[in-house]
Amino acid sequence: MPQFFIQRPVFAWVVALFIILLGVIAIPKLPVAHYPSVAPPSVTITATYPGATPQTMNDAVLSLIERELSSVKNLLYFESSADSSGSASVTATFKPGTNPELAQVDVQNRLKAVEPRLPQAVRQDGLSVESASSSFLMIVGLNSDDGRFDEIALNDYMARNIVEELRRIDGVGRVQLFGAEQAMRIWIEPEKLIAFGLSVNDLSTAITEQNAQIVPGSIGASPALPGQKVSSLLTAQGQLSTPEAFAAIVLRANVDGSKVVLGDVARVELGAQSYGFSNRENGQPATAAAIQLAPGANAVRTAEGVQARLAELNQALPAGMSSSIPFNTAPFVKVSIKKVIHALIEAMVLVFLVMLLFLQNIRYTLIPALVAPIALLGTFTVMLLAGFSINVLTMFGMVLAIGIIVDDAIVVVENVERIMAKEGLSPKDATIKAMKEITGAVVGITLVLTVVFIPMAFSSGSVGVIYKQFALAMVVSILFSAFLALSLTPALCATLLKPIKPGHHDKGGFFGWFNQALTRMTTRYESRVGKLVARSGRVMVVFVVIAGVLLLAFRQLPSAFLPEEDQGYFMTSIQLPANATTERTLDVVKAYEEYVIARPAVDGNMSILGFGFSGSGANTALTFTTLKDWGQRDGVTAASEVEGVQEAMSQLNEGTVMSMLPPAIDELGTKSGFTMFLQDQRNQGPAALKAAETTLLELAAQSKVVSDVYSDGLPAGASIRLDIDRQKAEALGVSFANISDILSTAMGSSYINDFPNEGRMQQVIMQADASARMQVDDVLKLHVRNSRGGMVSLSEVVTPVWDETPLQMVRYLGYPATSISGGAATGASTGDAMAEMERLAQQLPPGFAVAWTGQSLQERQSVAQAPMLVALSILAVFLVLAALYESWTIPLSVILVVPLGLLGAVAAMLLRDLPNDVFFKVGMVTVIGLSAKNAILIVEFAKQLREQGKGLREAAVEAASLRLRPILMTSLAFGLGVVPLMVAFGASANTQHAIGTGVFGGMVSGTLLVILFVPVFFVFVIGLQERVNGWRTARRPSSLEPHNDIAH
Repeated sequence: MPQFFIQRPVFAWVVALFIILLGVIAIPKLPVAHYPSVAPPSVTITATYPGATPQTMNDAVLSLIERELSSVKNLLYFESSADSSGSASVTATFKPGTNPELAQVDVQNRLKAVEPRLPQAVRQDGLSVESASSSFLMIVGLNSDDGRFDEIALNDYMARNIVEELRRIDGVGRVQLFGAEQAMRIWIEPEKLIAFGLSVNDLSTAITEQNAQIVPGSIGASPALPGQKVSSLLTAQGQLSTPEAFAAIVLRANVDGSKVVLGDVARVELGAQSYGFSNRENGQPATAAAIQLAPGANAVRTAEGVQARLAELNQALPAGMSSSIPFNTAPFVKVSIKKVIHALIEAMVLVFLVMLLFLQNIRYTLIPALVAPIALLGTFTVMLLAGFSINVLTMFGMVLAIGIIVDDAIVVVENVERIMAKEGLSPKDATIKAMKEITGAVVGITLVLTVVFIPMAFSSGSVGVIYKQFALAMVVSILFSAFLALSLTPALCATLLKPIKPGHHDKGGFFGWFNQALTRMTTRYESRVGKLVARSGRVMVVFVVIAGVLLLAFRQLPSAFLPEEDQGYFMTSIQLPANATTERTLDVVKAYEEYVIARPAVDGNMSILGFGFSGSGANTALTFTTLKDWGQRDGVTAASEVEGVQEAMSQLNEGTVMSMLPPAIDELGTKSGFTMFLQDQRNQGPAALKAAETTLLELAAQSKVVSDVYSDGLPAGASIRLDIDRQKAEALGVSFANISDILSTAMGSSYINDFPNEGRMQQVIMQADASARMQVDDVLKLHVRNSRGGMVSLSEVVTPVWDETPLQMVRYLGYPATSISGGAATGASTGDAMAEMERLAQQLPPGFAVAWTGQSLQERQSVAQAPMLVALSILAVFLVLAALYESWTIPLSVILVVPLGLLGAVAAMLLRDLPNDVFFKVGMVTVIGLSAKNAILIVEFAKQLREQGKGLREAAVEAASLRLRPILMTSLAFGLGVVPLMVAFGASANTQHAIGTGVFGGMVSGTLLVILFVPVFFVFVIGLQERVNGWRTARRPSSLEPHNDIAH
């Protein structure tokens, strides 16, 4: 193949230009993301049941849905939660690779079977089934700068004109409005009801009867009488549309013409459909809608789509109203990718400088510098075809690949230059000769470096997705580089290079000094290797010691999933005691906002009262605090701000404020650290579960391995149980249904029917006025009609009892559970923290079990797969080499170098106090490949020299000194290529450190130790093989001797 291209340089250029062209076309089409879509797809079912307790929700709604869910295909796990806000949700998570649309359809089909059994109120509101990631991509807000619009008006405008528009944008999975559209609110005044002798049922019956559609038809319609010449439609105003019209609904008309209307016993107004949420943007009332990504959607593209649509919608906003995006995670993605592209360019420049230093000629340096970008452009084309995106992982794969890509070209150029200098051949002849010598080595190196990454592509789960990104980016770029090394590089060498005059290396100045230093070093190295080869037994003992040290050091490395990044924002969950009202929560939120907005590094803050990722209620709030750009912060990080907030907020006299960083991958949960469920598998009841949780939290508080472990749900609180005396009620002629109706309508709220309001159907909701539901006595003052037409006070049949009840009920895989979150203590990793929590949980009474979820579950799988991954990579390299060299022993002398490279990688991670995470595992595999590559360069030459009849030791020493220069050059090129990753700062710095550190450490030890040990391995292994063969041949003739005697 190389000969073909050396004879046809134009053809080589045409092939290269095609690769460039396709790459340039592919780049703009590739989607940009921070991480690829790694989270297993999930489907969320939401149900609302106004006024219901968590227990009622659990029994009447969730248990029925969960029973059906268990039979859905490809289900990984499901969790459900019901809280006191009257809403419940079930999230079903599916195995990675499941089609989210089909999963959603499957869930909807199962729900059809249970829907008829659900309570009337739940069916009336409808079950929503949505497929979206759990965390927010961005929050869109509306605010009124001059106070012209109140929060209800803002919410209504958002619900009517903006939410539907956002849902239509490609990539949006769910739009959650924190607020509600308008509704006709009928606030009953119970005293007036009693005075007029009316019950709540009378009101709802009257409204249902008088707010109804009339369909009158038309006059003169066919079949008509002969002579009818005109036909016209009949219309009648059946549904009411204004508060005045509702207030005029007649409840009772007397014979004398007097009447009682709704306005006499209730206050009617256009209010909000629910008062569960309220929002504040930078301390001002506002409205907000959170956007969640659809599974597999692209964050950057979706965010841009939302911003573009908002800009169009802004032109139609009424005067005094403005829109904003107080929270957006997309900029971090862009900055991260930019950072990696900078690292890529820096790596190229450094590699170029290394080549210039060794080759000392712009023409020589130009060839590898031309080849590298072509190989990368080819990779982009394949990425587009394989459906990958430009993300941190594929780009890191390319940064790592830069050193390897240049390697192949360097090996070719360096060899051509050496032959031209030594033998005085013309560039073309030298290239032909050089290619004959090293085509084998190039193919060998390429096979080894591709095979080493292939096991990664077969790992499963979310971790598998991450590995696949790396594997594809690196394997494809290495294959392209090998193809170019055998086609374009020789063609360029034959055409671009000039014949070398004798004495080419005798330069003056800096290069002269460098060449002399290198020659001196090579001579010293040769004598050192000669001595080591003579003492191969002792060196092997040292090698065994090194392998032992590596095993010990590896055990010291803490494990983690992914590095936690400063993503430019943090979240804060605010929780008050169970009985706190919105007013008390607002006071804490204001105190928090006051502190945060005064911070110089903070750009803005969005607070949502009534909402939390772990449950909703009047006593919770969640805030998103966005920091300024990395350059404008004076070194302040999100983590340091979180610590500051925690310290400042610990002074508060009520409520707990927990600030947390977002998780490394948005889709795998809503916060960093670990998340687990404590399951009650024996159904021992809420009290036993609470006691177990308290015990576990106390144990965790004493542990040195975990920190900030807290219960991730709403606290239990005091409640009032109403005991209804059914016998007495029957004796008084009061039906149980009437008691139920009046309680749920007056204290909860009752959705009666709909009314048209400016072109949109909205709800009519009835509830007791605020003044009539503040105290227990207000409940007892309610009256209910009995069968004899008289009014009976509820205090006759109802007794209030104080009780303790959970505000939230959580189930995991159908078992009652409680969610616990936390992080690792300083110096420990999440892997250690998870092991510690499992150890502590064993001290709980029997029947309680720990179940991991989200990112923690994926980390578990990643830890389990790692040893297999490394072992498979090493085995793959060994088998490929055995096939290449048609020998079992030569590959052994190459494989023995693996511990030498890994030692440096582990040492570097320990020195910088970094954990063994997914990125380090990728780094380890890369180091295995690169150490093997250095060894192949020496072993390949030693084998050739041995075949030419040189002695074993002589061949090993000569091969080592010959290949020292290219090994140093390629290793330096690769090592310096990852330096920008090691010293990165700003956005996504931790990720870059995680990957750069291990690889750099491995490269240093992999080069320094390999050049010393490989000649020894070669001599030791081949010597051993020759001795064994000699011993075998010595035994064979002896077994044949008796026959020989007979023959004589």
